[in-house]
Amino acid sequence: MASIYSSAALKTRQREVRDAARNDVVHITENGNAAFVLMSEELFEQRLKDAAEEAAYAERVKACIFNGRADIAEGRYIEGTDAFFAALHERVASCD
Repeated sequence: MASIYSSAALKTRQREVRDAARNDVVHITENGNAAFVLMSEELFEQRLKDAAEEAAYAERVKACIFNGRADIAEGRYIEGTDAFFAALHERVASCD
């Protein structure tokens, strides 16, 4: 769970705030209102990497759905397991 500290804690509890920021996002408040977030460089880099991977995955899923809809609209699909395995057998045989 993210830690919450007042801006005064940056001065009076530096070590505690710094240690908390190594492991998770630390929220800093001013006058009881959210003001800043603090985290270690390593955590920041990992969060950026994770966000980029999620975005890339979402784009791949979006492309698969788009291509799948286009295939269905153009009649490029197989109905039923028997038809699927027959088509698969044909493809495997053509690769030999």
